[in-house]
Amino acid sequence: GKKARTFDLEAMFEQTRRTAVERSRKVLEAREREKEAQAEKEFRSACADSSSSASSATGARSTLTQRETASSESEDSSDEEFTGPSMPSQTSAQGPAKEGDDDDDDEFIGPPLPPGFKDSDDDNDNDDTEEEDNNPVKKIPDSHEITLQHGTKTVSALGLDPSGARLITGGYDYDVKFWDFAGMDASLQAFRSLQPCECHQIKSLQYSSTGDVILVVSGNSQAKVLDRDGFPVMECIKGDQYIVDMTNTKGHTAMLNSGCWHPKIKEEFLTCSNDGTVRTWDVNNEKKHKGVFKPRSIQGKRVIPTTCTYSRDGKLIAAGCQDGSIQIWDRNMSVHTKFHCRQAHAPGTDTSCLTFSYDGTVLASRGGDDTLKIWDIRQFKKPLNSVEGLPSFFPMTDCCFSPDDKVLVTGTSVKKGGGSGKLFFFYRETFQKLYEIEVTDA
Repeated sequence: GKKARTFDLEAMFEQTRRTAVERSRKVLEAREREKEAQAEKEFRSACADSSSSASSATGARSTLTQRETASSESEDSSDEEFTGPSMPSQTSAQGPAKEGDDDDDDEFIGPPLPPGFKDSDDDNDNDDTEEEDNNPVKKIPDSHEITLQHGTKTVSALGLDPSGARLITGGYDYDVKFWDFAGMDASLQAFRSLQPCECHQIKSLQYSSTGDVILVVSGNSQAKVLDRDGFPVMECIKGDQYIVDMTNTKGHTAMLNSGCWHPKIKEEFLTCSNDGTVRTWDVNNEKKHKGVFKPRSIQGKRVIPTTCTYSRDGKLIAAGCQDGSIQIWDRNMSVHTKFHCRQAHAPGTDTSCLTFSYDGTVLASRGGDDTLKIWDIRQFKKPLNSVEGLPSFFPMTDCCFSPDDKVLVTGTSVKKGGGSGKLFFFYRETFQKLYEIEVTDA
């Protein structure tokens, strides 16, 4: 049996009181000392003044010299107030008081600043921040880099969760790997690797707007939804390939090309496929799609959509097709397109990405014809701007807007041994090249 410790409150209280008295006595002494020093200084300067006035009777020349010395003396003494040895005593005198007098801290840290110093410094800071605001290159986050090794084949899909804590990568080796930045050690290994779609290349990976589920689009006809840790949540149903009218079948019947989540409704997502349809789905209903959109050529024939996306408010659905057209529907009316452009890109090439700007009026498209174009959907006949000579060998090359809507970025590919793949940044208004980053020698 250990005894409980007993505390003598009276003794503790007495001890505290003594400490406080001692401390306040020191503070008072320090202040007295400070006053004495100040009085001495004033007395010295007064003596200097009186001596100069007394000697004024001894002729003009001596008066001048006296005055000079007196003024220099008084200047010295006034300088002493700022820079002389009395200053440290002042700070040391305030030493014990600091604990008690938090309000006075600012007054006694270091010697006083020269007049006007503070303001100019603040102005400089403001100028710097203004310059940074006006220089978009400063906002491109490329100061640090690491290399994560996914595998030996092409990495064809990336997804970053909304909080930025996790990354998922998918590739032509059928693998999906999960990376957790907070839990990663120096070996930079993925914490989970799986093959959710057996022997199908991964086309697209995207976290939902809340970050709790992941949409996996692969080379088969059924999209999958996984949770944050890679466990299956749902799998879309496969359609009946013997039905002619694709509206009457419950799911896709051919290879998927792309998919994405609805920006506002966290249960809804969108897929497009080689069966010539774009379909919307609900996570809670895997037995049947929600809606079907069928892109058509000028002759009214079926065309294959290679990419699809929602507008930022989720009211429009856009698809880029193999005949070079971009077709946009109202999400609630699936029969006729609301906007379309027939010759957006070269026919027979895969438009690999469509993305809406944050203000919702402009659409950027990345074509398989090595171009990046930007469109006003209200005047959809010709592009606002376009850039050529951006080689792309993969049907999932992305493009996206910066969060402030001023910059557009896309990637380029090279053949083996042909140098480095790059990221190119363009001004949205003028389409001048702003910046480029060499990604890797591949």
